[in-house]
Amino acid sequence: MTDLSLLDDPAWHALTTDHAALGQRNGAAARYRAELSPIGGLARYDAEAFAELRPLVAPEEAVGLVSVARYELPAGWELLQAVPVFQMVCEAPATMPDNVPVQLTSADAEEALALATATEPGPFRAGTLGMGRYFGLRADDGRLMAMTGERMRLGQLTEVSAVCTWPEFRGRGLAKALVAHVSALIAGEGRVPFLHVKTENAAAIALYEKLGFVVRRELTFTVVRPA
Repeated sequence: MTDLSLLDDPAWHALTTDHAALGQRNGAAARYRAELSPIGGLARYDAEAFAELRPLVAPEEAVGLVSVARYELPAGWELLQAVPVFQMVCEAPATMPDNVPVQLTSADAEEALALATATEPGPFRAGTLGMGRYFGLRADDGRLMAMTGERMRLGQLTEVSAVCTWPEFRGRGLAKALVAHVSALIAGEGRVPFLHVKTENAAAIALYEKLGFVVRRELTFTVVRPA
């Protein structure tokens, strides 16, 4: 049976299991390599763990933490953002769509980064495509219209992430097709797809519910940096 409690601190569990090779760890703190993602995780949210996180964060660099934990930021750290998100899981994904997306590679990194930068689906960097399988749908002229992929991987759980579409291509069901495709691939491996969405994003939540996702609980995505 899948241990959903790991999702209370998904980054920490990913970085200490399946994605350990993609990150750096110092005691009770871990983070993905900077070229992949600014996301990190802590075994516990106290002053000692934050002290162990500090050497992993470059001067002026911000790191994102996602957790159910409620904590006071220790002295020496600056809070930049705190965003409430719903964590949704899907144990019965919709069937795979007919229009099969193309898998993106490192050759698509620049175009994928431009799309993510413009639409802000969440943390995305030039190397993020190396965290899992990412897929896109292209227009007749070859332009990347939309993409979605896999990010954190832990236990029997894989995160669906970077769901984004250029504004001029919205309303065509591209995001729905991509999320359905990635979720079906994950489920086909005997794993459970999960994702994070801002609590205020009613349209996205409704879309994910149509694809079989249900809200598990609310977490907070916190962006901090050394003061």
